This record gives sequence, C-alpha cells and structure tokens, in this order.
Amino acid sequence: MLNCGFTSEWNTLLAVQAGAAATLTGLVFVAVSLNLDRILSFPGLSGRAGESILQFLQIFFIATLALVPRQSTEALAVELLVIALCFEFVQVSLQIRFVRANAASPRMWMVYRATLSQLGTLPFFVAGIALLAGYCPGIYWLVPGFVFSFASALMGAWVLLIEIRR
Repeated sequence: MLNCGFTSEWNTLLAVQAGAAATLTGLVFVAVSLNLDRILSFPGLSGRAGESILQFLQIFFIATLALVPRQSTEALAVELLVIALCFEFVQVSLQIRFVRANAASPRMWMVYRATLSQLGTLPFFVAGIALLAGYCPGIYWLVPGFVFSFASALMGAWVLLIEIRR
C-alpha cells in the first residue's frame, strides 16, 4: 500500500477548493432559477447549466475525498478515476445532445465549450493514473484540473447569467 503522505500538506488548498466549489454551485442554481424560462426556451441550454454544476461538483467531490484522513494513495487514485470517468461521461453526453439539438449553431462555440470541459476533467484522470502507478508527484495534476474546471463552470455560468439576456 503506497502512502505518499501529501494529504496534510494539501489540506488548505483542498478545503478552499471544496468550499469555493460548493458556494459557486449554489450560485449557479440561483442563476438557473432566475433565468429558468429563458434557459428552457433555448434547446440544449439546460445541458449547459448541468455542465456548470457538474464542473463545480467534480471539484467538490475530488477535494472532499482527497481530504479523507489516512486514506491510501491507491484508494484516492481509484476515487479520482471513478469521479473523472463519471463526470466525463455525463458531460460528453450533454454536449452531444446540444450538438444534435443545435445543428445550426457555430461549431466554434461547441469546440470551445468541449475543450474547456475536457481540460477540466482530463487532469484528474492523469492524477489518478499517476498515483495508481506509484508516482506521488502526480497529485500536482489536481491543480490544472481545479483551474480548468472552475474556468469551464464559470464560462457556463456567464452564459446563463449574462449572455442569455443579449
């Protein structure tokens, strides 16, 4: 059983990430409730709201599970992989549904959206694989995962709050 011993060194960062993600998830719910009629009137936009929430929840779950005391590195690696796989599957499904419902929308919108969400999820896969392989510095892949997940979720929230009103 590999124990990299990084959890205590990462506690503050992980706690901040979990708290920020939980707070911003609530704000996206408020944005959706304020603009629900408009969101539902655009095909596929409810999926965009779902993606934003998923990105924040992904951060929250990963940060929370990484804070579990005395957890083995292998257990954390498997948790990272399972979370990333589940969230990847749901997000890609929502994006495919959007493309099918909005065939006339500019492809660049979807490329940008999909790229940001992939950049938010793929580092969690890399971290999980690295830790499972016994490479302890793989934990540093959580940082770009957090950054890009926040960026992706905030871009979605921007669309739900601001762009929808244009």
